[in-house]
Amino acid sequence: MTTSNPTAPLSGQAPTRPGPTRRVTDAPMRMFHWLFALCFVGAYASADSEHWRLLHVTLGYTLAGLLAFRIVYGLVGPRQARLSLMARRLAGLPSWLASMRPGAAIRPDGRQGLNLLMALAVVVLLALVVPVALSGYATYNDWGGEWLEELHEFTGEAFLWLVLAHVGLIAGLSVLRRKNQALPMLTGRIAGTGPDLARRNHGWLAVLLLAAVLAFWAWQWQDSPRGLLPGEAPALSGDHAHEDDDD
Repeated sequence: MTTSNPTAPLSGQAPTRPGPTRRVTDAPMRMFHWLFALCFVGAYASADSEHWRLLHVTLGYTLAGLLAFRIVYGLVGPRQARLSLMARRLAGLPSWLASMRPGAAIRPDGRQGLNLLMALAVVVLLALVVPVALSGYATYNDWGGEWLEELHEFTGEAFLWLVLAHVGLIAGLSVLRRKNQALPMLTGRIAGTGPDLARRNHGWLAVLLLAAVLAFWAWQWQDSPRGLLPGEAPALSGDHAHEDDDD
C-alpha cells in the first residue's frame, strides 16, 4: 500500500521557482518617484480649496525640494541615475523624428518612439516644477497680480496632462513588451540574467529622503497654529496677514 504526499507537485510537474532578476533602479530613485507622484496628486486635488490651501502649498514646496534632490543625485549619484543618461536617450529623438518624414530611408521604430517620448515626458515634467513652484510661491505671497495666478493654473494643468501621457506611455510599453513597465519602480528589479545596473540599493538614502520630507511636513504643521486639517484655514502672519479696513 502506497501513501501519497499531499505536498508533492501534481501531474509530476516540478514546482516553479522564480527566475533570476537584476536590479535596475535603486531605492532613492524609487522613493523619489513615488513621493513626487504623491505630492503632485495631493497638490492638484487641493488646488481649488481654501480649506486645503496650506496643504497645497506644502506639497508644492515638497515638489521643489524633490526636484533639487533629483538634480543633485543626477549629478553625483550612481550611473543609472545620472542626468547624462537621460540626455543620451533623448539624443536619438531628432533622428527618430526624421525617420517619420515621407520618403525617409529608415522606417520609424514604434518601440523606440515610445521610449523617446517617455524620456521626453519625464524631462518636461521635471522642468515644469520650476514655473509651477515659482508661480505658486508668488501667488501665495500676493505678488504679480492675476497673470501669475493664471500662469500657475496653466502650468498645473499642463503638468496633469503630462502625467497622464506618462501613465499612458507606460501602459503602451507594457502592452508592447508584455511586461509590467511600472513594476521596477516598486521592486527595483526586472527579470533576466546579467549584472545589476544599480549595483547598490542605497536604502539608507531612501530612508533619509523620506525622513526629510516627513520632517518638513511636520515643521509646516507646527508652524501653523491651526494645523493642516481641512476646514481650518491656517493663521497667516507677516506678509500673509492683511489688516481689515476700518469701516
